[in-house]
Amino acid sequence: MKLIRPLAALALVIASALPALAADAVYPPGLRLGMVPLVGLSTAKTFPGFESEDGSVKVLITELPPAAYGEVVSAFNSNPAGTGGVKQDKIETPAGLAYFTTESGKAGDTPVKRYSMIVPGAGFSGYVAVQIPENATKIYTDEAVRQMFASATTRKQVSAEEQVALMPFKITDLADFKDIRTLAPGSSIILADGNESAGYEQKPFMILGLIGATPQQADDRARFAQEAALQIPGVRESRVTMSEPIRINGQQGFETRIDGVSGKDKIPVTVVQWIRFSTGGASLRIIASAPRDQWQAAFTRFRAVRDGIQPKG
Repeated sequence: MKLIRPLAALALVIASALPALAADAVYPPGLRLGMVPLVGLSTAKTFPGFESEDGSVKVLITELPPAAYGEVVSAFNSNPAGTGGVKQDKIETPAGLAYFTTESGKAGDTPVKRYSMIVPGAGFSGYVAVQIPENATKIYTDEAVRQMFASATTRKQVSAEEQVALMPFKITDLADFKDIRTLAPGSSIILADGNESAGYEQKPFMILGLIGATPQQADDRARFAQEAALQIPGVRESRVTMSEPIRINGQQGFETRIDGVSGKDKIPVTVVQWIRFSTGGASLRIIASAPRDQWQAAFTRFRAVRDGIQPKG
């Protein structure tokens, strides 16, 4: 009896770290990938995922481009044994076949164990990174993490309301855009008539987000806005057609328009960039693009979204 009791207690400790089989997957706000978190973990406050009460155990969940999954699979297949002490494995999940690694490392001076997993998604790759301090690995074991990974699942879409609520500003007018998707939770969002699989550039779309420190002097702001517009990803053969200071909701701003081509079919597009400057903190940057033959109608919608962006609080 003396032997059975300690063994039973140990079994309960191990079992308590495993996801409950009947539990529902938890999706971090704005993401299409979710899983059943280990007991003792709750939704993280500063990143998408889960963490322990003291913040020492972290489970980061994010989305990567769809090609990322295939690249990882190829890397696993070319070197199945792994390298440098990194252990490679795979597991079946409701989301599909997942590939993951296990390795030891340090977070500052603290020895930790790290796990990384990637799963396929519809139009994206789901990625999970786990960090567990060495002194917690007796409870959060390799098998416990494996079972959590095995619960990974995806959802087809995230509601527009959920995604918009994550942004650090209010978007009061969505101008009838059909596809709304978070690019970086709490940082940037895309509003589009098209979709990722077909290519956004074939129809009007907007990207709303915040950027860091911006120039305070008028001449510096003009130069900054033009340089930023000419470096917009995905737009080639760019030519500035207009760049001038404006007022956006009573704040100083800058409007820059460029003509260029976008996408594999080199679709002629017109792009407008608005920057609403802030004297303290991040500035609002809006990039809006439309095929040139759809520009006039699209521009009216772009302005409606721009003028409907309000501070929270």
